[in-house]
Amino acid sequence: MDVVLEARGIVKRFGGLVAIQGVDLTISRGEILGVIGPNGAGKTTFVNCMSGLDKPTAGTIVYKGQDITRTPCHRIGQLGIARTFQIVKPLKQMTVRDNVAIGAMFGHGGRRRTTAAARAYADEIIERLGLGPRCENRASELTTADLKRLELAKAVAMDPELLFLDEVMAGLNQTEVELAMDLIRAINANGVTIFVIEHVMKAIVGLSHRVMVLHHGKKIADGDPREVIEREEVIEAYLGERFAKRERERRESRP
Repeated sequence: MDVVLEARGIVKRFGGLVAIQGVDLTISRGEILGVIGPNGAGKTTFVNCMSGLDKPTAGTIVYKGQDITRTPCHRIGQLGIARTFQIVKPLKQMTVRDNVAIGAMFGHGGRRRTTAAARAYADEIIERLGLGPRCENRASELTTADLKRLELAKAVAMDPELLFLDEVMAGLNQTEVELAMDLIRAINANGVTIFVIEHVMKAIVGLSHRVMVLHHGKKIADGDPREVIEREEVIEAYLGERFAKRERERRESRP
């Protein structure tokens, strides 16, 4: 097993609040790891620690054999880790192309690109993610679905080996969710390891090779998606018996 990232005993405190309580995690190269849990479970805080936006209070983060626990977030991006944000953060008055070009200039492959090369690479990413017709639009002019695509395009343009996705499907309709799932599969097929936080269970079950469940800052389950969602502690903490029963009936009805 080729381990890309390993987190050991991660703790994050905000004053008297313990948001993450001793979480261990290993991510293997090429996998899609789905992460679920109720609001306030610590999912985004955990990603913030992995991507350098926050520093853990305790614990160690190792990426490709290198300790990055205290590494600044911009340096982590240059090492090959990118992330999206739950609340999209485009530069609203800049075009789609220029937003994506910034990722191309300052990510993993940014040092070898000129501004012109970054813009050309941004055009490739924009076309691949279906934003071509919006290339010259300002970010402020985009729909919710296109803003989600832009957030994803900015991250992909950073040439990540490991990509953290934080609820990229929130607010999308069923058709848009299907398209987003196809995009994530295509990104993974190009060799990118993916850690995806999502509340859309159809997407988590349909995409993930493995699922981790957080609750009150603790890891309560980790394993095969279809086994994890039937565990009593996961049903009680997050899914509810109705969802688990519906999922069992759906599988049993397959020929």
